[in-house]
Amino acid sequence: MGSNVVKVIELVGQSDHSWEDAVQVAVMEAAKTLRGITGVEVVNWTGNVDDQGKITGFRANVQVAFEVES
Repeated sequence: MGSNVVKVIELVGQSDHSWEDAVQVAVMEAAKTLRGITGVEVVNWTGNVDDQGKITGFRANVQVAFEVES
């Protein structure tokens, strides 16, 4: 019977469009250098607001989990 070890790293994704897009950006960038991504957890949502009260930038702190290869 085999065992799996999963490592978790924290990333910050940024987007001009939405928080969901910021999460997707973080995961897609991670996927360029990590194999075996198994999940993502959103830890925090933040954003920038202009002087008219409009949200102009979206950030998502995420934890990305991936299997450690043996």
